Amino acid sequence: MLIADLRATVRERLDTDAATWLDRALAEATAAAQGPTSTWEADFAAAARHCRNSGQSSQNSQNRELADATRILLLHAARPDIPTLIRLYTHGTAAERRAVLLSLPYLDPGPDALPLIEDALRTNDTRLVAAAVGPYAARHLGAHGWRQAVLKCLFTGVPIDAVAEWPARARGDAELARMLTDYARERTAAGRDVPADLNRVLARAAHTTPEEP
Repeated sequence: MLIADLRATVRERLDTDAATWLDRALAEATAAAQGPTSTWEADFAAAARHCRNSGQSSQNSQNRELADATRILLLHAARPDIPTLIRLYTHGTAAERRAVLLSLPYLDPGPDALPLIEDALRTNDTRLVAAAVGPYAARHLGAHGWRQAVLKCLFTGVPIDAVAEWPARARGDAELARMLTDYARERTAAGRDVPADLNRVLARAAHTTPEEP
């Protein structure tokens, strides 16, 4: 989604007070891009509270999505450098970390933010893992790291379709096919079910055409 479309979608879901807060917060974040200030970082942390109070999204999942989108808008406006992104991620809540990860395709700081992806993939927080395997990882994560990310999704139950561009990257990847085959054998030997997503990826890696939804 383009950043302009994301902003329009967010504004449609905010009430008057929350929309006023968003306009002020984005203006200050934009100003921060021109000089050092941390005001927008407080807004970044408070985004969920303002979204929850908007009265337009009562369900927890909707609140999370709205808070994620709002934080992405703030990060895009502020254009933080890598040290700031790392600090926000390291010291943030799980929700704030997820928003930093989701913002990376909009910021595209090159490979310098890969340590954040790698850290998220070391966790067992499925929402962090899902956020880490988006378009930024598809562009910048190396072959070995990307294969490990696919296995992490299978291991933690994150749907494979959360992995951006997985069909293209998996196609004909013999090493990925070997890793998936070994993992499937381990699951079977332990009397555990093999995830259906594993067979989809394995079919693509083995040059056959998987059944796509």
